[in-house]
Amino acid sequence: MKYFLADDSGSFREKVVILDFGGQYSMLIARRIRESGVYCELLPFDTSWNKIIELNPAGIILSGSPASVYSEDAPRCDPAVYSGGIPILGICYGMQLLSLELGGEVKRGTRPEFGRTSFNVVEKKPLFTDDLFLDQANNCGWMSHQDEVLKPPPNFTVLARTENNTMAAIGDNNRKIYGVQFHPEVFHTPGGNNVLKNFLFSVCECSQTWTPRSFIDNAVEIIRHTLGEDDKVVCALSGGVDSSVVAFLLDKAVGERAVYIFVDHGFLRLGEAEQVAKLYRERLKGQFIHLDARQQFLEKLAGVLDPEEKRMIIGAEFIKVFKDQALSMGDITYLAQGTIYPDVIESGSVSGAAVIKSHHNVGGLPEELGFDLIEPLRELFKDEVRLVGAELGLPDTILKRQPFPGPGLAVRIIGDITEKKLILLKKADAIFREEIIKSDLADTLWQYFAVYTGIDVVGVKGDDRHYGPVIALRAVHSEDAMTADWARLPHNLLEKVSARITGEIEEAARVVYDITSKPPGTIEWE
Repeated sequence: MKYFLADDSGSFREKVVILDFGGQYSMLIARRIRESGVYCELLPFDTSWNKIIELNPAGIILSGSPASVYSEDAPRCDPAVYSGGIPILGICYGMQLLSLELGGEVKRGTRPEFGRTSFNVVEKKPLFTDDLFLDQANNCGWMSHQDEVLKPPPNFTVLARTENNTMAAIGDNNRKIYGVQFHPEVFHTPGGNNVLKNFLFSVCECSQTWTPRSFIDNAVEIIRHTLGEDDKVVCALSGGVDSSVVAFLLDKAVGERAVYIFVDHGFLRLGEAEQVAKLYRERLKGQFIHLDARQQFLEKLAGVLDPEEKRMIIGAEFIKVFKDQALSMGDITYLAQGTIYPDVIESGSVSGAAVIKSHHNVGGLPEELGFDLIEPLRELFKDEVRLVGAELGLPDTILKRQPFPGPGLAVRIIGDITEKKLILLKKADAIFREEIIKSDLADTLWQYFAVYTGIDVVGVKGDDRHYGPVIALRAVHSEDAMTADWARLPHNLLEKVSARITGEIEEAARVVYDITSKPPGTIEWE
């Protein structure tokens, strides 16, 4: 099975490569660079130099790592990286590694530095040229290390030192190789974005070519080139933001040669299936097929308790329903779907990543499906997908819809799934969403939804004993779903939602609010 990604053609000639040594912030580095308008790719630390120069990067960034550079099994990059003439920025472990490899000295620090640490700028050019760094009292960086560079490599100068007199930044202006001990990519380093931008624009001489419009032009070009003049493509629609953006990309690229199949598994929110089907029919040039498979999915899930089993069953059934319809249409050779990068990360499809939860559109498609895959969003973050969608002209009813798991409400019902529970959850969820919107909080939240907890408790209704389910409410703030913080919703809002749910839904006995962040929890309950 082949995968055609949004950057396969190499159309983005200006790019930065991040060599990932397993640091916890590697993906955040990528986000910050793209937010600056520069395209970047995250590659394994041991990527060969030949592979790197094929990409013709304007710069190379060495990420952080939990490892120590002097450990026997410490991850190292191809030595040619340091002599290839491409500007380099080492971050934390990356600074220690390039120091050791180029003749410096790294040792176990006597005073490990963690968290916010002040530093003094010794030499402003080229990383600390902004006004932000003029007031030394405000200069601080987020540290997370126990090792330190004791001696920089030959021809390197110290650019900044911490309050403990350890090296916070070093550089060789002639070779354009730099290192910072702090993490410029995190929010806790106030001038961090400026440091990254100085490296991108002053050192690497990048220009801001990574925009939603440039992405669309590139993706359309790839889709057209991949399909040729006569091939047809079928698009799997879930009703969410990601698959909708893919559909509109296909519409722009090949028009009537795209076929769109919307598998309605019954687990969308109240009224959503009808809403998105109407949009697709009215806006897409290609054939649109709405498959009502609600009863079929309920039957397959009867009695299933384990969340991973639910996801696999839904994924398998989704593929079966979709495949049967697609194959019945004859001459279609390509499948387009809305996989994005957080899906790939959480499904463990990236080297070294743990499987947190399975996503039915990542790794779940059988080889015998018979289609080659087109996944133009596979390397995008959620916020980037929305920006692309806005550029394509998608309505706010789609773009501002909060993220929604592929299995839908099926993974918001803890325990076995029945039609009765599903109806109850849809009503509770609709009430919560309605009140959030009325309170003008919808645009400030990443996700907000209700969960059927699977727990029944005693309550009182109409002076009588009542025994019924507990509904949990969940609302979080996030930028990309990789981390999230629970939302501090007003108490009067929560009170109103609780009163409505227990008052308007006869079965509901109690409402609780989830105050768990990610990590340690996940955004969804299952």
